[in-house]
Amino acid sequence: MTTATIAKPQAVRPGKGGRRVSLPVLLLIIAGILVLTSVVRMITGAHGITSTGQMSTALRLAIPIGLAGLGGLWAERAGVINIGLEGMMILGTWFGAWAGYQWGPWTGVVFGVAGGALGAVLHAIATVTFNVNHIVSGVAINILALGTCRYLSKFTFEHAPQGSSKQSPPIESLGSFSVPGLSDWLGTLNAKHWFLVSDVAGLLGGLVTDVSPLTVVAIALVPLSWWVLWRTAFGLRLRSCGENPVAAESLGVNVYTYKYLAVIISGGFAGLGGAFLALVASNVYLDGQTAGRGYIGLAAMIFGNWMPGGLALGAGLFGYTDSLNLRGGITNVHALILLLAILLVFGVAYLAWRKKVVPAVATAAVSALMFAWYLGTNEVPKQVVTATPYIVTLLVLSLSAQHLRMPKANGQPYRKGQGK
Repeated sequence: MTTATIAKPQAVRPGKGGRRVSLPVLLLIIAGILVLTSVVRMITGAHGITSTGQMSTALRLAIPIGLAGLGGLWAERAGVINIGLEGMMILGTWFGAWAGYQWGPWTGVVFGVAGGALGAVLHAIATVTFNVNHIVSGVAINILALGTCRYLSKFTFEHAPQGSSKQSPPIESLGSFSVPGLSDWLGTLNAKHWFLVSDVAGLLGGLVTDVSPLTVVAIALVPLSWWVLWRTAFGLRLRSCGENPVAAESLGVNVYTYKYLAVIISGGFAGLGGAFLALVASNVYLDGQTAGRGYIGLAAMIFGNWMPGGLALGAGLFGYTDSLNLRGGITNVHALILLLAILLVFGVAYLAWRKKVVPAVATAAVSALMFAWYLGTNEVPKQVVTATPYIVTLLVLSLSAQHLRMPKANGQPYRKGQGK
């Protein structure tokens, strides 16, 4: 009697790019980029690219993007694509500003979260209960939120002192703080413009200078989300709904409940990002205030491979490029052209080492064009500076597209009992 040996199915790897970068390697890459940035700063004299003010502004601009990305992470880990993050952020800005003007900024934060969650409930009903296409529902939420907030503004802010149909009255600030002693010391080091030391001081100084309490809360939500999703039974069940909802159901998981919870939490995060824009970034509600940050947050989530740590890095990158538009952007962007050209040279070397000839040649050509652009001009047009965050978003997504692995059941319709 022969015994048949049945080979266990091997896990399918998501391609060569599916391998995760270890923490030491990631830290080494970040350190290398920081050294190159310092070299470029010394060559170009664009000291603003690593100044404390630049980093502080970048952090403030990265927070709404990161919160929107966290919202997308929660929803998509449960298998629901949330294109409606932009609309939920819009609801967060309006409800946060309205309640903040009436009853104070912290009440505005609560209402901002509730406003985003309200939009998420509509998205969950459409996608989870009625199996509406996730993209169609998300786009509808964005349009509905924009129209609703403009309509409500005409009845609330238009008749308020210093308000209009497109702007709320000034809202009380949440305040800010700096770490005593450390903030001034890092600012002094940054002002000396020393090689690498001043750049590190500028980076750290931006984290401890003029920081809003809501910024601290937002940063804490990143490791908290990781812990809940990857270290608790609740998170395991939620993620199983995004990988294989039929198998999750067979193990007793109420897939509908977890999908609803994930989407509502997603909307709450996006609403908090919108409230941050209205209560911290500007202390006023403005029509069109989100400026596509919900979509950029979604891009940051994809760049981070649906992981909180990678998402935070992506949000920081997009926040930094966005900050260039506010603080001496023309000079700084010109210096970053040189930095990008040098980074592409390293990319050429890596591709050549991997024996990818065609991509290496194409990257070399782009690098040569970047060097020519830098050497042939002294500054870049204002329009390029304004478009920098969106250009970076497209570049990052195009370069990282082959290195991603989204949840397997993401965006797929689900009906209870469909596996029977």
